[in-house]
Amino acid sequence: MNKITKPFSGYYSAEACALTDFAELVLQDINPRDVPNAAETPRNVPVYDIPALAGMLEAPDSRRVLMAEWARVLKNGAGVLVLRGACSDIDAIDKATSLFDGIIAREKAEKGQGADHFAAAGSNDRIWNSLQKLCEADPEAFLRYHASLAIDAVCEAWLGPNYQMTAQVNVVHPGGQAQQAHRDYHLGFQTAEVSALYPAHVHDLSPLLTLQGGIAHGDTPIESGPTKLLPFSQLYRPGYAAWRREDFRAFFETHHVQIPLQQGDALFFNPALFHAAGANSSADIHRMVNLLQVSSAFGRAMETVDRAKMSQLVFPSLKRLNGDGWSEGKLDAAIAATAEGYSFPTNLDSDPPVNGLAPQSQAPLLKEAVTGNWSEDDFCAALAEQEKRRRA
Repeated sequence: MNKITKPFSGYYSAEACALTDFAELVLQDINPRDVPNAAETPRNVPVYDIPALAGMLEAPDSRRVLMAEWARVLKNGAGVLVLRGACSDIDAIDKATSLFDGIIAREKAEKGQGADHFAAAGSNDRIWNSLQKLCEADPEAFLRYHASLAIDAVCEAWLGPNYQMTAQVNVVHPGGQAQQAHRDYHLGFQTAEVSALYPAHVHDLSPLLTLQGGIAHGDTPIESGPTKLLPFSQLYRPGYAAWRREDFRAFFETHHVQIPLQQGDALFFNPALFHAAGANSSADIHRMVNLLQVSSAFGRAMETVDRAKMSQLVFPSLKRLNGDGWSEGKLDAAIAATAEGYSFPTNLDSDPPVNGLAPQSQAPLLKEAVTGNWSEDDFCAALAEQEKRRRA
């Protein structure tokens, strides 16, 4: 069941979304027969006891059975699952926690408080690219930390082999406020205006390219604000258009669920699931979660293209043609063939999100320079500075 009452002519708009259709999808209960290997299903979230499933994960045939179940949960079921005891090396987690604390202190001393996704700067602590930073700080601790058969299996279950791991640590301190409901990368990191430019079938594709997860670095009771989740909400196809609407967010606040986690537990969900970090109302729990953003191997171009060089080369001619009366459509088409239009991947330490979403990419910079009648020197300097931020 995934109906949409109002018609969408190839594109999704927030105005055409129907809360009644959304409610019909999410106000259902999980069928235990669909999750035969789950230990329990509290509040419609299947929870898997990973130590008890160790034998299944180690044998190729039974591993595939379990992976198929997890893929069904993420795509057509609740959209979220918990892996209890996914990271069994608690000493490695404690070591990583200590290292992350040191990285946070050092980066705050050097740079101050950084920007964040879907939260105001200063409301929490964030480590961008915690994957590489942990590896550089202690390679052995990094290896022990990431040697989880369960996490490898759930990533492969959703994305197939050759997936690419990235990670960002998030620490929410006592008194830290909750996020607003949202969807995640890719389309969730675009503005409403940009998201609406993508056709409906790309909205369907976006969540298949990424798996969202997190590893609890300490016990995370409800009062510490574990992630707020709305099971089955990934089934609402125009959700990337709907999640900013106040009535959908109010529905989320009324019907969301939260699952307490223990140190070493991992939570994974379809990035199209409506979710938000919870408020930390505890007195003394500094909630640390290492957020995993895992990408499909197929989200890459075939060739390496130096688009910065191309942008510099075309700038004088593009500026002249624009001045000669080229239409905006011709200008946009030429820029799309020349410059990098997507913000990611980038170095989020030096190239932070703008307004909580994505940094500026080459294409809008090139268009701004052309239509703003910049000099070639000014454009090249701005482009070089942008490239420096992305690669720093």
